[in-house]
Amino acid sequence: MKIIFRTSPLVFLIAASLTGCATITKDANQSVQIETYSKDNQPVSGAKCVAQNDRGQWNTSAPGTISVHRSGENLIVNCEKDGEQPGKGTVISRANGGMFGNIVFGGGIGAIIDHNKGTAYTYPSWIRIIMGETLIFDRKVEVENQPMAGVPASATPLKSTETASTQAQPQP
Repeated sequence: MKIIFRTSPLVFLIAASLTGCATITKDANQSVQIETYSKDNQPVSGAKCVAQNDRGQWNTSAPGTISVHRSGENLIVNCEKDGEQPGKGTVISRANGGMFGNIVFGGGIGAIIDHNKGTAYTYPSWIRIIMGETLIFDRKVEVENQPMAGVPASATPLKSTETASTQAQPQP
């Protein structure tokens, strides 16, 4: 009887270390609500939006909600409607709390698993695309239950290999 109780915690710890914390606490998919507005702050209904990351591509008509596969890569959103200039957005992927729990408590194995599955990352949950603009949306400044207004791509520092026009485009 004592052998069972001594080995059970060991077996549990080994099994727990082989799973990712965010894999358990987060779904591989995440809902992102997209709304479109004109430059003069009027809703633009019926814009066709395409969101894309390295895990797939999703379509919606704004205002609408898409279920995207989580990824460490940014989500690129392009919205178009006849009579309007296209609206573009780069939605920044950020590590969520499960990733940090993996690093602190799991010794890194869970972090690797969650990184590979994408469950370690989260996008802003509600974005507002402005037609005719290219914006950046970063979850670091997200306010719960409110649409996120993006920051103009020209206002953010660019990598030496990027330009403002390529920043909102999917990278091959």
